[in-house]
Amino acid sequence: MNRRNYQRELEAVIKENQSKSRVPRLFLHSCCAPCSSYVLEYLSDYFEITVFYYNPNISPEEEYEKRVAEQKHLIQELPVRHPIHLVVGNYEPERFYALSKGLETVPEGGERCFRCYRLRLEETARMAEEGGYDYFATTLTISPLKNAQKLNEIGEELSGIYKVEHLPSDFKKKNGYKRSVELSAEYGLYRQNYCGCVFSKLEQQQREATTKKESQIGTMP
Repeated sequence: MNRRNYQRELEAVIKENQSKSRVPRLFLHSCCAPCSSYVLEYLSDYFEITVFYYNPNISPEEEYEKRVAEQKHLIQELPVRHPIHLVVGNYEPERFYALSKGLETVPEGGERCFRCYRLRLEETARMAEEGGYDYFATTLTISPLKNAQKLNEIGEELSGIYKVEHLPSDFKKKNGYKRSVELSAEYGLYRQNYCGCVFSKLEQQQREATTKKESQIGTMP
């Protein structure tokens, strides 16, 4: 079975909309400012975007607020063709911990992450329908660690439930992730080394400890 090219599908949507007189409105879920940087630079030429910052998985609350501040900073500084708005969702960690029950030790990228994708995307789709937007999408597909196919499958399923079009994406394509790193440096954005949840942070700490131990062993006489 051939894998779908979501970047090509996105380009087809953009091309179709360019023949219309009205700029379409996009409700865009964002996990953090660095991941959204390239996405906003790219899509703001073709959409009027409202960034929806909703990430109940992030821990602790101070980290959540820090990422909100960075998102605001980026939106204020980034030069764009069409205006970008921001909606900050409620901090609801209890929803993330409820869906993670029994999956605490599942490695990052597994079922716990898929449920987390759906939690965030469903709230995005719900609010996009409520706000009368033309499309909804997420910046999560820019990450090499996130499953773009699964994210698009969830988005398409939710599109049928909430009656708002899902915008296909695989933002890491065409050097999107590389560009996000460049923009993060250009705007001095805070870049974290874990996705945001307590489980991914623990995994990262374990990887760092293992690397340090191996390095120490390698330097022993």
